[in-house]
Amino acid sequence: MKVFVIGATGVLGREALPRLREAGHEAGVLDRRTTSMFDATQLATAMAGYDAVLNLATRIPLSAKAVLASAWAENNRIRTEGSAAVVEAALRAGVGRVVQEGISFVYADGGDRELDESAPLQPVGHIASSVTAQRNVLRHPGGVFLRIGMLLGGAAQAPPVLVGDGWMSAVHPGDAAAAAVAVLDAPAGIYNVGTPVLKRDLGITRLPRAFGKLAASLEVFSRSQRVVSTKLTEATGWKPEA
Repeated sequence: MKVFVIGATGVLGREALPRLREAGHEAGVLDRRTTSMFDATQLATAMAGYDAVLNLATRIPLSAKAVLASAWAENNRIRTEGSAAVVEAALRAGVGRVVQEGISFVYADGGDRELDESAPLQPVGHIASSVTAQRNVLRHPGGVFLRIGMLLGGAAQAPPVLVGDGWMSAVHPGDAAAAAVAVLDAPAGIYNVGTPVLKRDLGITRLPRAFGKLAASLEVFSRSQRVVSTKLTEATGWKPEA
């Protein structure tokens, strides 16, 4: 399969490229000097002749400014305007499969219950853009949306704290990238990507739950989300290795 990768230099993209080639796919990448991911016409030209698109682009703020809503503006634009342009371009170019990255933090607090892809969502603040990206990609008949857990390990930079107790979905960037490659041949739809672990086992400082009320970005990490990836494993055989 000939696969066009957007976000090839990011945490997931750098892991995805070698895995694509190892799986026998031919990979091309978005050249940001000549093509904007917000311009459907430019994208359609760049995607011509490709069988699939992996949209792994993000712009996650890594500094203390991450608690500010304004720090997420570019990432929100990538997931909203960017994903819409990518889908429109793929439709114009006749690309049969579009895979869009997203996050699992959109789930409502589930306590100790296992959360599959049908579990209730509670998208607030900056995480709402992930739900918009989901709607956009599912407009494509071959659209796949990945609800990815917290990236831990590799080049990923985890948040310095978690709020509250309970469960959190976590995954190594390499395993998340492997999932993106695996779903190239899976049925269209939504897939969770991650492994449920208790926050106390993650080795990240935990703050009292009440602290999460100070900022929407911290409130998200106060939820207990025992997200399971059974659907992904059954569809593709994917299992985390790291």
